[in-house]
Amino acid sequence: MNSIFLETIRAVEGEVFNISYHQQRYESVLKKFNIADTKNLKEFIKPPKTGTYRCRLIYDLSKEPHALHVTYHPYKKRETSSLKLVYDDNIDYSLKSLCRDELDALYKLRGGCDDVLIVKNSLITDTTIANIAFFDSRRWITPAFPLLRGTTRERLLREGKIFQESIYVDDLKYFSKVALMNAMVDFDIITKNIKEIFC
Repeated sequence: MNSIFLETIRAVEGEVFNISYHQQRYESVLKKFNIADTKNLKEFIKPPKTGTYRCRLIYDLSKEPHALHVTYHPYKKRETSSLKLVYDDNIDYSLKSLCRDELDALYKLRGGCDDVLIVKNSLITDTTIANIAFFDSRRWITPAFPLLRGTTRERLLREGKIFQESIYVDDLKYFSKVALMNAMVDFDIITKNIKEIFC
């Protein structure tokens, strides 16, 4: 099993966002490996004071004690306005692993689309870089079984701004809007009509 994991954390003008949710996910990974030695992530993140940065925090649990390594990358948003449905019933990305081979292989199937939307066991899950939500004219609904429980997704669920339900491919026709969620874009609504998004 892969033992190198990461957190992608947003920092703007030196301010670090949603660190408590990243801390919780980091600790949940340690718990799965029966590791009690937790560190305070906030103490390791010292982003530049100007600009928007992607803080890439990597930790290797094959070493004891594990060490944290943080790098800072100026952030440029990757525009996503079209998605291709791809199917994979065996993919597993329940932990935010540094190894993204399965996701990268599916991404290569996108054709002329910006990204793929992965279907597992007939259920909608995630794109390769974000959780997803759909608007049903009343509420924003996110898949109940994502590949990865993202930190932004968890925060918005707790705040009651999105709701989770099982979403099948055939259910897509009932929605009018699509939004992507991750630590860097927060909640990003795709402006296209939903019928134009899937290619």
